[in-house]
Amino acid sequence: MRSLAALLLVLFASAVAAAETDPAAAARGAIEELEAAAQALEAAETARDRVAALTETVRGFESGLAAMREGLRVVSIRERQLTLELEAREAEVARLLGALQSMSAAPAPLLTLHPSGPLGTARAGMLVADVTPALQRRAEALSATLTEVATLRALQQGAARRVEEGLLGVQTARTALSQAVAEREDLPRRFTADPVGMQILIAATETLEGFASGLSGIVQDETPVRLPPVVQRKGDLPLPVQGTVIRRAGEADAAGIVRPGIVVATRPRALVTTPAAATLRYRGPLLDYGLVSMLEPQAGVLFVLAGLDVVFGEVGEVLPEGSPVGLMGGEDPQVGAIVSQSGDGAGRDRSETLYMEVRAGGEPEDPLAWFRSEKD
Repeated sequence: MRSLAALLLVLFASAVAAAETDPAAAARGAIEELEAAAQALEAAETARDRVAALTETVRGFESGLAAMREGLRVVSIRERQLTLELEAREAEVARLLGALQSMSAAPAPLLTLHPSGPLGTARAGMLVADVTPALQRRAEALSATLTEVATLRALQQGAARRVEEGLLGVQTARTALSQAVAEREDLPRRFTADPVGMQILIAATETLEGFASGLSGIVQDETPVRLPPVVQRKGDLPLPVQGTVIRRAGEADAAGIVRPGIVVATRPRALVTTPAAATLRYRGPLLDYGLVSMLEPQAGVLFVLAGLDVVFGEVGEVLPEGSPVGLMGGEDPQVGAIVSQSGDGAGRDRSETLYMEVRAGGEPEDPLAWFRSEKD
């Protein structure tokens, strides 16, 4: 009994050993993702296809940082829950510690002596035998709680450095990716853009529908290119950006405007990629949609991505699935903001929005019939 009391008192004072818990495992998993992304960034410098390697690296950092945010959120909630539980049981914990400390300090034979003589001593021994297992179970439960609190707090304290490394890594990877895309010369080209015809079309356009319908006529030196039929993957395409659908097709926005596309909330500077192999039909500003990228995965089907801050590629290029087409706007948050907001509800950090339409045969279709998504 002496060793149990001593162990509990040590844990109450220092609580240093780490027990494996679900919140802790989630945070450690995020750390591993960030470390893997950092290693991928080093390997990407010598990769044969630097664009593909750096695209995966950026995705890895984005995934790791997202997992770190969620891990910290869960850790913070769990740590606060356990702390409140301990505070509510403060008096009980004090009594338990006092009893254990008294028992550990007294010589073992004296614990069972009773002033009424041998019979009282025997009865006292029976009572101690009954009480000791219950005290031990309560002590073990308290020890486990204190250990978990210590583990979670240690993870929170070490999170700032991990987040800082992850932010620096993703910024470096984005810069390298932008440079690699600008230097890329190995993509097949389906046609050459007609800049004069494109400017005329833009000047005459009043709607996204009108612009999209006129694109097919703005080409020069077209060469047939066979791409896998995207219709066969309808309903199973990945979203072009990590995010959450916050407005469905046909739902009015704050101004009461109804559009046939969906709105995806993303984090600042999120990478946007092609959900399938496609021809880049247009990139640039358009009407009130901001910077737009239009992808044609097969004849008659058009994916419209609007609201980007940076757009990649050259019109007429045939992009492999997963190729970068742009970055969202905004600024990466400060390390302190990520750590301090970890206990808040999920979704607050998705400050940017990507508008996405799907047009087939000249008519808009619900993008959620084409893409796998998460509705907020």
